[in-house]
Amino acid sequence: MTAPTDARLATAAALDAFATWAIRATASRELSLTTASTLATLDRDGPQRLSDLAVREGVTQPSMTALVSRLERDGLAARGDDPADRRAVVVTLTDAGRDVLADRRTRRASRLADLLDELEPGEREAVEAAAAALSRLTLTTPAPARGAS
Repeated sequence: MTAPTDARLATAAALDAFATWAIRATASRELSLTTASTLATLDRDGPQRLSDLAVREGVTQPSMTALVSRLERDGLAARGDDPADRRAVVVTLTDAGRDVLADRRTRRASRLADLLDELEPGEREAVEAAAAALSRLTLTTPAPARGAS
C-alpha cells in the first residue's frame, strides 16, 4: 500500500464528503438508510440468515428481527427456514422488494444526473473519466460490515 500523501488524503476526504452528501441529498424518505441497505444486501448477495444479516448491517439481532418483520409486513422480504439449521431464519428479497430498490436506484441516479448538468463541461468530463475507476473499486473491493471502520 502506498503511503498517504496530502493530495491523496485530500482526494479521499472529498470523496467521503461527496458520498455522505449524495446519500443524504438523494435519499428517499420512504426507506431508512438501514432498510435500503438491508434490501440492497439481499439483492446483491441473495438470501441471508437473519443473524448474519444483522452482523453485516451493523445492527443487533433484535433490531434486525424488527426490521425484517416490517419488510415482511410490507411484502419486501420473506422469511423461511434454513434447511441446514431449522432454528435459524433465512431472509429473502421478494419481487416487490426488488422493484422498490430498482425504483429507488433510478430516482437517485436521475437526481445525480441532474446535478452533473450543473457542472462546467470540463468538470463533468473529469467526473465521467473518474467514474470508471470508482465503479471498478466498488465492484472489486468487498464492502465491510456496516459500522466497521
